Amino acid sequence: MIGSVQRALRLLEAAGSHSGGAPAKQLAREAGLPLPTAYHLLRTLTYEGYLRREGGVFVLGDAAGRLAGGGVQQKRRSMILDSLAHFRDAVGAPVYFAVFRDGEIEVVGVSDTPSDPAVEEWADFRATGHAHAIGQCLLAQLDEETRRDYFDRHPVEAITPYTVRDQRALEQRIGSLGRMQPVTEHQEYALGTVCAAIPITAGDTAGTMAISLPLHQADKLPCVVGRLRSEVGALLSTLSFSISI
Repeated sequence: MIGSVQRALRLLEAAGSHSGGAPAKQLAREAGLPLPTAYHLLRTLTYEGYLRREGGVFVLGDAAGRLAGGGVQQKRRSMILDSLAHFRDAVGAPVYFAVFRDGEIEVVGVSDTPSDPAVEEWADFRATGHAHAIGQCLLAQLDEETRRDYFDRHPVEAITPYTVRDQRALEQRIGSLGRMQPVTEHQEYALGTVCAAIPITAGDTAGTMAISLPLHQADKLPCVVGRLRSEVGALLSTLSFSISI
């Protein structure tokens, strides 16, 4: 038996028994797990979509429903992941796809390789949208009211020495962006890493595709972003890639 799988399943069962959700401490207690272990597993389950965090409590996510239902949603997710793998191989860098949904930043999929690993989510991507290219790109696509609501819940704060210092500075940066202009950031979220994101329209949903590179390859960032834009444009034009979620 694989213990980590068993512990994750216990947490899912505990979360499923609360229709309105439950906080991490309660789920850890009901699953009989130490709180640090529970936090680690909850984070992984949330990232994979089996749980969703809302207002400090965890509820079952869309992926948990797909375990029983499967069907169209699973096909869409598989198509997204296959497409991300295509983009990853085409640009030679980790590729991310994210959307802004229900007031939060949601990373839908990531594709990387052992030789080119994705950025580790050491600080919650949802709460640090001001610090990474994914978040800045999504926030730039929102109206002022929606963006203000996000900042009310997730205030701007420095998480590295390079992070934008305050909301005013971030708003100025966002306001200077062209409609389809890529967003780049250097070590604002993770030291030793540079990132870029391009906006994608998914119906009424703000979306983005992003890449990351180690700092010593920063000079390659414009070229890689240009390649990603070209690949995304070609694939979208043939309707081979759907961003319907």
